[in-house]
Amino acid sequence: MCTGNLNRRQVLGLVPGLAVTVALGACNDKGTGPVAIRWGKEYCEYCGMIVDDPRFAGQIREKAGGKVYKFDDFGDGVLWLAKQSWADAPGVEFWVGDVEKGTWIDARTAWYLSGKKSPMAHNIGAVPDQRTGAMDFAEMKKLVVAQGANSRCETPTEGHS
Repeated sequence: MCTGNLNRRQVLGLVPGLAVTVALGACNDKGTGPVAIRWGKEYCEYCGMIVDDPRFAGQIREKAGGKVYKFDDFGDGVLWLAKQSWADAPGVEFWVGDVEKGTWIDARTAWYLSGKKSPMAHNIGAVPDQRTGAMDFAEMKKLVVAQGANSRCETPTEGHS
């Protein structure tokens, strides 16, 4: 009869299996490119809101094999990255969600359309191809930095890793 309680020996027997599970989970990160996001379960590095809309989300990898930071609105990623000392270092990757398909696009080669309602009111959507009225990365970055953060984003620890 099972009482639901495990003794010490049984708990220690589970440890190797848990270690393998954790190690295999880490294998999903190839060290470059975007990583899988657990939608609705991870938080924006900048504002602390839940990352749940792939059409506006962003990811920044500080270098090949480095830590990946996730954002609910890639505009928050732009503001956060601007405050990092390594922002312009070689190997820094920035990925944004395609506003139409929800797939990842390299932020520096994407094109940006204003007037798209986004989670943190930066209201810019990314697309993979140039279109009438679309901005390139440099223009989008300049616009987001000039507008600054929505008041909901400002926290005492923003921009610190």
